Amino acid sequence: MLLGVQTQAAIASQVKSVASSIKFFTDDRAILIDSLRMDDEKITFELLDPDEQANLEKMLGDISGLVIEKSDNKYSIHLSEEEIARTIEYAINQAVETIRNRLDQFGLAEPTVARQGEEKILVELPGIKTAEDEQRARELIAKAAHLQLMAVDEQRKDRVQHMSAKEAASYGDVIFPDARNAEQKHLLHAIPILDGSMLTDARVSFDQMNQPVINFTLNAQGAKIFGDFTGKNVGNHLAIVLDEKVYSAPVIRERIGGGSGQISGAFSIQEAHDVAIALRSGALLAPVTLLEKRSIGPSLGADSVNASMIALISGFVIVVIFMVLYYGLAGVIANVALIANLFIIVSVMALFGATLTLPGMAGIVLTVGMAVDANVIINERIRELLRAGVSIRKSVEQGYDNALSAILDANITTLIAAVVLYAYGTGPIKGFAVTISIGILASMLTAILGTHGVYDYLLNKIERSSRVSMWFGMKRG
Repeated sequence: MLLGVQTQAAIASQVKSVASSIKFFTDDRAILIDSLRMDDEKITFELLDPDEQANLEKMLGDISGLVIEKSDNKYSIHLSEEEIARTIEYAINQAVETIRNRLDQFGLAEPTVARQGEEKILVELPGIKTAEDEQRARELIAKAAHLQLMAVDEQRKDRVQHMSAKEAASYGDVIFPDARNAEQKHLLHAIPILDGSMLTDARVSFDQMNQPVINFTLNAQGAKIFGDFTGKNVGNHLAIVLDEKVYSAPVIRERIGGGSGQISGAFSIQEAHDVAIALRSGALLAPVTLLEKRSIGPSLGADSVNASMIALISGFVIVVIFMVLYYGLAGVIANVALIANLFIIVSVMALFGATLTLPGMAGIVLTVGMAVDANVIINERIRELLRAGVSIRKSVEQGYDNALSAILDANITTLIAAVVLYAYGTGPIKGFAVTISIGILASMLTAILGTHGVYDYLLNKIERSSRVSMWFGMKRG
């Protein structure tokens, strides 16, 4: 899917956030202002208490990127051009990270989410099998998940059914529909009390009627704002708004501390789960729209998997034959360790529910070479000592000691590279990094400890036979 980012919405959201900060600051400090409104990405209000001008302007000065115009005690505030550019850039990058986090929690195998051009995002979703899965993934991607707690306009709420959006705006209000009944309208103050940027967690649970609900938790700042507002507005209504739909508007009975709340609605369990994922991963500052969609059938993928399996099996067989021909029975021991290494990789991936993808198979092919490389180093060190006339027992022990540092250096540096790939890579890169990391740890276990244990078990037999050429594929000088 190719997605377009509606960057103007991000600018409006940033302006709304500044307006919320002004409202909270003036309410908290009991600074009297009048007609606080947002209009055309501008914030306007009048300061009624000139003695508080210094405090107010200090607070506004602490918010970067604002252009403040003042006439007498009337303020007009908007974002600077530099701040608008920063907001747009941040919104696009945030959309990429948010969509990626949502899809990772959705359970898809290695989704790819990458920025394309100035304001577009490319999303690739392997593993979508049905139209229902596709629709669910698209809804999860596009869901704004913009949570707001908004005050109901108590004075005019009874007129909302006969009020236009333009008239509501003249009072500094907005009209949002009810989530359960689109015909029912709610008149809310346009500037929210707080929004989802202060949310730290969202989980699905069940209410007393065994219906799924979403419990959310706010950070310390959100909890304070929530507690202060509810304490000052006992008897009024507070609306819980998600993506411009009112899910509930309960009466505030008492101050609500602790910074937690609940979203209840006509959710199915799957819908509640997806909404909770979207809330946890963060709201999209700018909505995204689907510009292009293409589906690729499984035939191309099957051909790639078959080709990868041929490469893996061919490489494995050639390595096995070479080790036996060149190192004799020592090569057989190395091959047993190699087979054990492959089983460990597959077992660990199955244990953690990882998916074996094409990059993962490439990681296994590379691991085969690295695992054999460790045994080659060990066998060559043993051969060097045997040529120097050292006894078989001492050659084996010293061969492992001499090879250990070289093996550890090579594997640890590769493991560090794999960790960095996993930390900063995406999609297929992560799959490759996971496989290669498991393979490195498994090869160190099998090549160093496993084969050493086999030699310890067979050492007496090797010494009695004295057939160095059969055991190590060389003639003793």
